Amino acid sequence: MRKKININELKTGMYIDELCGSWMDHPFWKATFKLEDPNDLVSLHHSSIKEVWIDTVKGLDVGPQVPHLVEEDTGSNTYQSLEHAATVAPKIQLGVSLEQELARAEQIRNEGRHAIMSMFAEVRMGKALPMDEMVGLVDKINDSVMRNHSALLSLVKLKNKDDYTYLHSVAVCALMIALGKQLGVEENQLKLLGMAGLLHDVGKIAMPEDILNKPGRLTDDEFELIKTHPVRGWEILKESPSMNALVQDVCLHHHERVDGTGYPDQLSGPALTLAARMGGICDVYDAITSDRCYKAGWPPAEAIRKMAEWQNGHFDATIFQAFVRTIGIYPVGTLLKLKSGRLAVVTDQSEKSLLKPVVKVFFSTRSNTRIKMELVDLSHAQDTIENIEHADKWGLDVKKITGVV
Repeated sequence: MRKKININELKTGMYIDELCGSWMDHPFWKATFKLEDPNDLVSLHHSSIKEVWIDTVKGLDVGPQVPHLVEEDTGSNTYQSLEHAATVAPKIQLGVSLEQELARAEQIRNEGRHAIMSMFAEVRMGKALPMDEMVGLVDKINDSVMRNHSALLSLVKLKNKDDYTYLHSVAVCALMIALGKQLGVEENQLKLLGMAGLLHDVGKIAMPEDILNKPGRLTDDEFELIKTHPVRGWEILKESPSMNALVQDVCLHHHERVDGTGYPDQLSGPALTLAARMGGICDVYDAITSDRCYKAGWPPAEAIRKMAEWQNGHFDATIFQAFVRTIGIYPVGTLLKLKSGRLAVVTDQSEKSLLKPVVKVFFSTRSNTRIKMELVDLSHAQDTIENIEHADKWGLDVKKITGVV
């Protein structure tokens, strides 16, 4: 059971499940941990943190004399987990609409693809990382995410198998910045997280292209070789003057898991930094929603549900919940079938609930015909979501019809 307590009630032996505040407000890279060191307790008392969530199953409880906000453990139930993520915090506030940002985001997407391709080519020829160009690209991605993160994230998911390696880096950069914003990270740190996302896969430069682009299943030896790319990337980044340690850490540890079953160092628990945990979530999400040479990508909403099922052991639960709040349970571009029989595509998240997004209805499955397009905020409508749909099932070009990426 989770309980929210005042920092003055905290004592050693309790299990901290969430620190209420920006991760820049406290000295810990850990998202969840058992409080065992008295010095850590002193550090928390001297931080800006005023409240924490504790897990009374994993550590000591507080006394029964004072009532506390209680949240029952939802276990591994996927829908309960997502519902919790949808209600614990508001969505990111946007500066401009999706339509207003799409054109700028498309230009940044194309610039990013070209920049990463050039970087890979230069480093393969033995040249240094073009850091000035990378810094400029992160600045542009950060600005776009600040205006409307859905625009760039919608565009970078549209990549073919040949673009994957390059646009994956742009996508993870944007996701890291958006997730950091949700977590309350300051702007200078957001750009650092963005750089970590942009360079997290730089080690793939050292991988044979025929293995990276192999359409079939990798052999055991090929997979072991691919698993060396975090270390190879870390080695490349170490050669760059003044490369920040956070960027190196995400590169080296974005394939670790919180239960210690990842690679290359099998880190777990407090040994995994918050930035590395963020990188792992952003990397997996973009990977499984992208078309690859050996598989088709999952729709974003389906990917979120799969990740919710995997989160025990794979991901930090608190950061995953923040990630869900960042992109939505039904991310922009998700095709939905409503109870009314209408098809709709998600255009935005509603102010009230991520379970009830804003959608654009455009097709009737009952009459099998297009209907007048209409924006519907499901948090204010009688209609509800029946299920997630695949456009191929209906033979529809959703982007062409609705203008939503």
